[in-house]
Amino acid sequence: MTTNTVTNGSFPAVTFKNGTLLVLNISPELEEDLVDYLLGLEGVEGFTSYQVYGHGEHGTLSLREQVTGRRRRMQYEIMLPEDGVAGLLKGLREDVGTDVVYWQHPLTNFGRLS
Repeated sequence: MTTNTVTNGSFPAVTFKNGTLLVLNISPELEEDLVDYLLGLEGVEGFTSYQVYGHGEHGTLSLREQVTGRRRRMQYEIMLPEDGVAGLLKGLREDVGTDVVYWQHPLTNFGRLS
């Protein structure tokens, strides 16, 4: 088990045991519900979101999306302990929706420059 503790200036210490960066790629229609869900979760200190475009899976694209070759999506990045991922995804499925693609990366470092 890997434990990373980071303390930077006036920011509180952040500890990750087997930390992971969970990336959620969602339909824009789910955005408000997802933000409400994430803000209500204990253990999620914050997250980053941005607009992205998905390419591929042409069978599920609208005619306009097929012509442009892309689908507008929203992407969220959340740092959390790896053992919290399954519960977050279960709640996401139940409380937000299922038009979600996700993946995760091991989190090996985190810090703030001050």
